[in-house]
Amino acid sequence: MTPEPALAARLVADLVALMQLEPLGGDRFLAQSEDIGTPAVFGGQVLGQSLMAASLTVGAERPVHSMHAYFLLPGEHAPIEYSVDRVRDGRSFTTRHVVARQQDRIIFEMSASFQTVDEGVEHQFPMPAVEGPEGLTSELDQRIALGDRLPEPWRSKAIQPHGIEYRRVDPEDLLRPEVRPTENQSAIWMRAIAPLPDDLTVHRALLAYASDHGLLRAAMLPHGLSFMSGQVRPASLDHAMWFHRDFRFDDWLLYVVDSPSAGGARGPVPRQPLHARRPPRGVGGARGHAAHPQAGIAAHADHGLKVLPLFSTSTRSPWP
Repeated sequence: MTPEPALAARLVADLVALMQLEPLGGDRFLAQSEDIGTPAVFGGQVLGQSLMAASLTVGAERPVHSMHAYFLLPGEHAPIEYSVDRVRDGRSFTTRHVVARQQDRIIFEMSASFQTVDEGVEHQFPMPAVEGPEGLTSELDQRIALGDRLPEPWRSKAIQPHGIEYRRVDPEDLLRPEVRPTENQSAIWMRAIAPLPDDLTVHRALLAYASDHGLLRAAMLPHGLSFMSGQVRPASLDHAMWFHRDFRFDDWLLYVVDSPSAGGARGPVPRQPLHARRPPRGVGGARGHAAHPQAGIAAHADHGLKVLPLFSTSTRSPWP
């Protein structure tokens, strides 16, 4: 269920404001944090804000085409300072390195590459033949439907509406998911629930934000594990994205994830194509698109996947 228009607009405006950074001088920027109910700051927030920081030092004629990030320490629900190193400004490509700090602790680093808009050969995988988002139940409605069965730690933030809506093509039991074959892919539709500004930098930053959502599900389903079971303690380790074409994040994007292997308390999720249902609207000078263009590919995300003993009461993180 999408919130009524006024609330939806406010929630999306809050997300856009979260991506707005305060210049501190010397390519340093300050960003605020949101608390979505996770013990540490949401990794997607840091991904989106770091991309915004890097983009603020590059001209709009050079959009980002890739970013590679490492999560070094858990972040707090507190302001984050981003410092940008202008590594290279070439004729066609620009490279930036971003470091995120909280209280003199480096919690995250990211490198991004930007490129002039050039013509060249084009090809892409076809869009998967999956059910569209209109008839699917949102993740929010799934959690609300659990009622009193929803674990206590999830009863506050997890049932509040958010500026981004997620609808799974193959929803599972949130408390006791069935074991699924490793080769099965997980598909999820996502979008901002109200119109966004036409600045495509904001759309890219919010896609980076959303791309960190639901990745570990693909690594847990082959084992019948669930976040809500209390048996899994997740941690984002690294994340990479490639942006192939322009898109709008206020229209539905299909996110397809799989996890061909897991081991060593890590659950790599190496292939995640995103498909847009239609060419971007309101994008000046956009090139032609296929009927179902790939909007971008988050080509690799590695997550810590520590399985705890059943009924464990430990609150200590298994990672430093």
